[in-house]
Amino acid sequence: MYGKSEIPELSLEVLQGFITSFTAPPELMLSNMFSESDSPSSTIKWESHRGSRGMTPFVPPGAPAPVTSPLGISAHSAEAAFWKEKMAFDEEFLNNIRKEGTVQEYEAAASRLARELQGLVNRNYRRKEWMFAKMLGTGSITYTDTKGVMISVDYGIPTTHIVSLAAANKWDAGANKDIIGNIIDGKKLIVDDCGGRVNNAICDSTVLKYLARDPALLTLLQKSAFGTGDLFSGSKNSIVGVNPRVLSSLLDIDNLIIYDEKFEVRATLTAVVTGSSTTAVTVDSVADFEVGGTLRFHDTSADTYEDETIASISIINGTVTVSTAPTASFKAGEDYVSMVKGFIPTNTFVMFADTVEGQKIAEYKRAPFALDRHYGLKTDKDEQWDPEVVWIRAQNKGLPILYQRDAMYILTVA
Repeated sequence: MYGKSEIPELSLEVLQGFITSFTAPPELMLSNMFSESDSPSSTIKWESHRGSRGMTPFVPPGAPAPVTSPLGISAHSAEAAFWKEKMAFDEEFLNNIRKEGTVQEYEAAASRLARELQGLVNRNYRRKEWMFAKMLGTGSITYTDTKGVMISVDYGIPTTHIVSLAAANKWDAGANKDIIGNIIDGKKLIVDDCGGRVNNAICDSTVLKYLARDPALLTLLQKSAFGTGDLFSGSKNSIVGVNPRVLSSLLDIDNLIIYDEKFEVRATLTAVVTGSSTTAVTVDSVADFEVGGTLRFHDTSADTYEDETIASISIINGTVTVSTAPTASFKAGEDYVSMVKGFIPTNTFVMFADTVEGQKIAEYKRAPFALDRHYGLKTDKDEQWDPEVVWIRAQNKGLPILYQRDAMYILTVA
């Protein structure tokens, strides 16, 4: 009888071939907007700038040149984020994949292997996307790893570039809202501070709906006032039936990106949840849950669920507290909770210039890890003898960095 090490489909060469054929899902757009380079160590060091557009002074012929230096420079240093995950292929799966039989059975097993590995790689890519979303959407990255260690990176975006509208000016229901004025203010601030031209804006479909329903924008988009009045045509990339290209043309922003991609967080219950009583929910990991998100309680045996709003999170106690206790009860070790959340917040409109004076404002720094100083996504495997299991692991290490701090404008609109 052959051992698992002799199964061709589970050889490291074949597995690596599977992995390298996978590319980041096209829906993960943020991390694909910036270039990548290697850092010499896991401590990422970079310098960021504020302002630009200096000009050389006049001097008399023969006079020494005045000394100048870059303005608004800040030095930054942060440890690269490290993330990894593994998946087990057990004896039953191993036997089925090498089972002699029809071609269809063999292809089904190989297809499953490819599908599972694709999911493992996609999860790894989503973590990288999450970091870019935090940098662009909030100006900082703060998270808790699975051991409860708090990690934080602040990119030093000026406070004038992180704006939250007053209640009367909110885009959803503000009595004095001025969407066009708010966008112009942000664009003008960026060009005044660093000379960058805003050519990218990012929001989700909720914020797009505010834009599409704004009376001032609708007036400008009328056929007699602007183009052919096709705001609600050619909208196959928008779930709210609005054509972002028309709005981007009107707002003079090259790329209005409507980004509805989401990520999911799961955790197993480690203590019983008593219906109509328990609000502090104990789980095996509180990492990545966020206050304000929706916590879904899953009853695995009944295949039912219940949703509640997350009110607070305790890293020390390992609890996620909801504002209202769920009606049903849930079992420890069997049932679980989850949260689905968009990479870009549903109340945020982000604008940025991707270059200032011909230089990109951000990039992703790959950091070395493992004994072979590997850079970028790495997969490997390990075999366990009893019980027979093959573990496939995917890991990565790096950090997005921001070079031009005042080329971004983060606006909380609702």
